[in-house]
Amino acid sequence: MADLKLGKLIIEGKTKTVHELVDRPGQVLLQSKDRITCGDGARAHDMEGKAALATNTNCNIFKLLNSAGIKTAFIEKHNETSFVGYHCDMIPIEWVTRRVATGSFLKRNVGVKEGYRFNPPKLETFFKDDENHDPQWSEEQLIAAELKAGGFTIGRDEVAIMSKTTVAVFEILERAWAAQNVSLIDMKIEYGIKPDTGEILLADVIDNDSWRIWPAGDRRLMKDKQVYRELKEVTASAMEDIKKNFAWAMEKTKELVAKPHARAVVIMGSPTDTPYCEKIQNACRDLGVPCELRVCSAHKATDEALHILAEYEGEGIPTVFIAVAGRSNGLGPVLSGNATWPVINCPPVSADWGAQDIWSSLRLPSGLGCATVLSPDAASLSAAQILALSDHVIWARLRARYLKTWISLKQADKKARDDK
Repeated sequence: MADLKLGKLIIEGKTKTVHELVDRPGQVLLQSKDRITCGDGARAHDMEGKAALATNTNCNIFKLLNSAGIKTAFIEKHNETSFVGYHCDMIPIEWVTRRVATGSFLKRNVGVKEGYRFNPPKLETFFKDDENHDPQWSEEQLIAAELKAGGFTIGRDEVAIMSKTTVAVFEILERAWAAQNVSLIDMKIEYGIKPDTGEILLADVIDNDSWRIWPAGDRRLMKDKQVYRELKEVTASAMEDIKKNFAWAMEKTKELVAKPHARAVVIMGSPTDTPYCEKIQNACRDLGVPCELRVCSAHKATDEALHILAEYEGEGIPTVFIAVAGRSNGLGPVLSGNATWPVINCPPVSADWGAQDIWSSLRLPSGLGCATVLSPDAASLSAAQILALSDHVIWARLRARYLKTWISLKQADKKARDDK
């Protein structure tokens, strides 16, 4: 990327600076520092290389969230120690999500045992105020404060949107870390308002300062900043170990943004069904599911249908087969009877013979288990939900999709009330 012309310094924190970009209105450069702190800055040390580790970790995480469909302020990585984002008016609230009770939660909630698991995740908010050690706020306090950001007031609807988004972000990253056999214990995030649109965006940074991560769910193996917090004596050797932990976490986050290792295969009984199958394919891709199209008739070329089936199953890539056949659907049942992977029937229903076409997919011989849906969107969604069981990238896309639907309904409800 070409050099960027920095404008005025917007803010300088303990571990980063934020500058306006002269040639990119509405965008900023977040520059990380080789600095690690805790306890509202009571403990602070230089750590050579931390800026690069933090920046790369942050970029990997936000790339995953952006690809899933979460609205964030992240645009792109600039260099090893900085990235470009949208200029947001920050909301001075830390949103903390917890899956496991540990740390400060135990001090504030005497009697809760360490390791208590929250289902659903526990959500807490803290007002950013270093002098008062970031006091915890209830939802009622947050709403009553009527905080201003980007020319907008943070009210009940905005709080609800951030609450819902925070849990979704946590669950997406929790699932991604679990794919690496790492437990995401808790994490903190922040939001900002994009002044020109009024959008609430996940902003600031998410790096190894932002969470607790325990490999194999074992607290003794923790790789996050808590190791630094718990040091009785800060030595050169201890700082080198912490740097190694941050490097380990950064390398792991590279794997979180991998492409889906799963697919849907649409097999049509006739090439005349191609336009219908392309609708399924496009819907799959919108959900992050790679999708291939094949043509084969189970009635007219049974041996070839079984060959295609064996070809895909032999590759060992998690696959859902979608059978598209009208009239007498033998394709889905034949695939189901010879496959270990799931099969979904999605017959192209005709106006004249719709009931009979559907019945041929529903009335199956014993020992078969292929499901039947009646639209391309339903077929793609069913395939994505099945594949999401073992693929965190697809799961993230689905989770963000449900969040987007919820937010759109919340915003529509607010508009309806405001228009009265």
